Amino acid sequence: MDGEAPLGPADVWSTSAVAAARAFEYWRDLICDTFVQLSATPTTPGPFDGKLVHADLGSFEMTTVHAGGQRVRRTPRLIARAGEEYLLASIQTRGRGRIEQDGRVAELVPGEMALYDSTRPYTLHFDAAFEQVVVQVPLRDMLAETGLRDARGVTATKLGARSTAGVVAQFFHGLARLQQADPLGAAALATQGRGLMAAALTLSAGRAPRGDALTRRRVQAFLHARHADPGLTVDDVAHAFLVSRRTLYRLFDGGPDGVSAQLRRIRVEHAKSLLRADRGRPLGSIATACGFAGERQFYRVFRAETGQTPGQFRGTSGQ
Repeated sequence: MDGEAPLGPADVWSTSAVAAARAFEYWRDLICDTFVQLSATPTTPGPFDGKLVHADLGSFEMTTVHAGGQRVRRTPRLIARAGEEYLLASIQTRGRGRIEQDGRVAELVPGEMALYDSTRPYTLHFDAAFEQVVVQVPLRDMLAETGLRDARGVTATKLGARSTAGVVAQFFHGLARLQQADPLGAAALATQGRGLMAAALTLSAGRAPRGDALTRRRVQAFLHARHADPGLTVDDVAHAFLVSRRTLYRLFDGGPDGVSAQLRRIRVEHAKSLLRADRGRPLGSIATACGFAGERQFYRVFRAETGQTPGQFRGTSGQ
């Protein structure tokens, strides 16, 4: 991770690239190269299929894992051989998964998330086919940002889909889908990722948020995840976080337009990425994809934010 978010598409690796007899051996090499050194065995008989969609987004890496049943272990011997120090979050999107570390077990169903630490042994278990989004960040960075001494007390603790941390899981799930469809848009939104991983670590530790910073990040993640909904209002955001409109205004520069301005900027940034990526796409289609009520509103808001019309931006962005 070099600190620069790439603008290109994610890397995709699949066991379809090799003969069926070598599929799981190939898969084991893939997950070791993508994450950390691991041992793995299949949990179901018959042919094995697996695919990884991996993106390095600068301050963190994100991988969507589609695969058959397996048991994956990070052993003391493998840790001694390669001492990679990462905090990882698994967000279950299909099927079921189990994470074991530090004497705890987190059973995950879609929408739930758990953290684990590559510096100590852990086990991941999947009885059948599954999908997860896995986020990986340098452990030292996360500890420095949260003030925790280590992650020992927060690993393998289930963070539910309806909990506060569920907003973090929703953000990364949405970002993974966007990365595959719109890499430029994903790179723009990914700037929130590291802060949200720190938020997940803090919440998993049962600590109160540090001032307003964590709540602001949660709101920003919610706006990123829901910005394509043209009916989204400030009242909807306030209701989602059980706070008043006044509290939201205070979080964003104290002005009544703060949350709305954030939402407009997110929509415009998404629109800019689509205008760059697909020069033949109709403006009405882009307006709908970014949450604008119509092409007229899109034109007005885009010009107010950028000083250009969408057509002018599209004509000059490639120069």
